[in-house]
Amino acid sequence: MLIDTHCHLNYEYDGAKSPADLIREAGENGVKTLITIATEPSNFETVRKISEDFENVFHTIGVHPHDASSVNAEILKFMRPFLDHPKCVAVGEIGLDYYYEHTDRAKQQAECWSQMELAVDAKKPIVIHSRDAEDDLLPMLTRFAKVSTSGKPPGVIHCFSGSELFAKACLDLGYYISLSGIFTFKTSEALRQMVKSFPLERLLVETDSPFLAPIPMRGRKCEPAFVKHTAMKLAEVLGMPFDELASLTTANAKSCFGI
Repeated sequence: MLIDTHCHLNYEYDGAKSPADLIREAGENGVKTLITIATEPSNFETVRKISEDFENVFHTIGVHPHDASSVNAEILKFMRPFLDHPKCVAVGEIGLDYYYEHTDRAKQQAECWSQMELAVDAKKPIVIHSRDAEDDLLPMLTRFAKVSTSGKPPGVIHCFSGSELFAKACLDLGYYISLSGIFTFKTSEALRQMVKSFPLERLLVETDSPFLAPIPMRGRKCEPAFVKHTAMKLAEVLGMPFDELASLTTANAKSCFGI
């Protein structure tokens, strides 16, 4: 059994597949639990409804750094009640993105922290998006780990493809590292070697679907069912039987998100 810890079931997929289609096909491929991720206020209700409709789906609530310019006191007030839903397992996807920089850096930092404060209040872990922003993000992650009162791990660095120094610092703070289809790419050999030194009990797998389809599914929109390919590659790299790797990452996801 696998858990896709990060997918976007409300997005558009090849063949106009519905969330029900994606969830069914995931199950047929051994992916029994999914976490669908909010990225902006307009999809908070959508991801909540999907998780309500499907017993094996959970959700998160948060505003992606690309949309940080939209965050204000009114949005934070609107967001807060969503975090109390029994199937909301984290605040996210939040973080910093300096690659695209759709919002200026100071605003991204301010609104990432404002959402971290909501996570502290709601006793939820966080799902972090990090791109070209490790130097500014790490102090925030350190601060959050110190003030978090969730009783759970502080959160997860999703779709990890960063530096070993950043990874080790996050692991030392108690964060999980989640690997996406990027882990299977030919250009990711350094990442594959790096992961060999990570604690096994902190590894998660995800798709970030409909983005970043893993090898051998490149050229298609990614789907939750495809997480098995990332898991298979991770098992190969770690020299571990696939079933053991699946059990390990499933247990890790349950620990991270309290599901």
